[in-house]
Amino acid sequence: MGFVGKGRAKSGRMVARTSGKARGLGVTQARNVALLVVLGVGWGSTQPLGKIAASTGHGAFALIFWQLVICTVFLGAITLLRGRGLPMTRRALVFYLVVALLGTLIPNYTFYVSVARLPAGIMSIIISTVPLLAFPMALALGIDRFDVKRMAGLMLGLVGVALIALPRASLPEAGMAAFLPLAMLGPLFYAMEGTFVSRFGMAGMDPVQAMFGASLVGLILCTPMVFVTGQWVDPMEPWGRAEGALLLSSVLHAMLYTTYVGLAARAGAVFATQTSYIVTASGLCWSMLMLGERFSQWIWLALAVMLVGLSLVKPKAQVAPVPERA
Repeated sequence: MGFVGKGRAKSGRMVARTSGKARGLGVTQARNVALLVVLGVGWGSTQPLGKIAASTGHGAFALIFWQLVICTVFLGAITLLRGRGLPMTRRALVFYLVVALLGTLIPNYTFYVSVARLPAGIMSIIISTVPLLAFPMALALGIDRFDVKRMAGLMLGLVGVALIALPRASLPEAGMAAFLPLAMLGPLFYAMEGTFVSRFGMAGMDPVQAMFGASLVGLILCTPMVFVTGQWVDPMEPWGRAEGALLLSSVLHAMLYTTYVGLAARAGAVFATQTSYIVTASGLCWSMLMLGERFSQWIWLALAVMLVGLSLVKPKAQVAPVPERA
């Protein structure tokens, strides 16, 4: 083969390899986008499902208890099948305790109390404030740097909350506004949890181990609260729509959270946080479909303002580190 022939053959192989890599990257990107959509749509459904679960009048601690039982069994089974243990180092125990308190017990309590009195669609909008609240925390801890654009996004988020709370015609009942501060505590503690994980990591665990341990510790802490407050619910009683909603939302929570952390590790934190938009939008749609909720023009305006604010506050592009393995 002459020089020209060899050159053409080499060039052809290079083009083939480049095309193969491009196709591989395209497939990976498409898969990540599909996961992002599934995450957003799935997480959005947990808002109306939570309202259905709370409609029975069962106490918040009872609902949290059974949610944690389901999550612990589900994630424990996955951990067992994977042949991985549950780390009991000091760092791991601190992680379990902090995430159980900041990411489960406190925000779930405020959620169930609030969602029983507020429309699920409003809760879907409120949950989008987590990145807005996390930004000033990251500034205070030196994790992030001050940015005028992102501070403007934070201000827009506050304007969005005001559009929900202040106009008399924004909510179906004027008295509902009194529960907005309680509803805002959930995103506040989720932001604290996210800041803690961002600052200190997952103590060398993968997402399934981390969530399994946090769920188990949360269950241990929640159990005495159920009995002290007299909120025990017998699981052997006939199940209805509310109990089925609690089961489904609990399994979804366990699956979606672990998928989210894995997506963030593979595709980057910036890409993964885009699910916030889908969660809020799908939460409103699910609430309209499942509960027949309808919203005033003030709520749609608040949604638009908060989504713009969220787009300004989102973290700068960076590759999220792959979770450490024990």
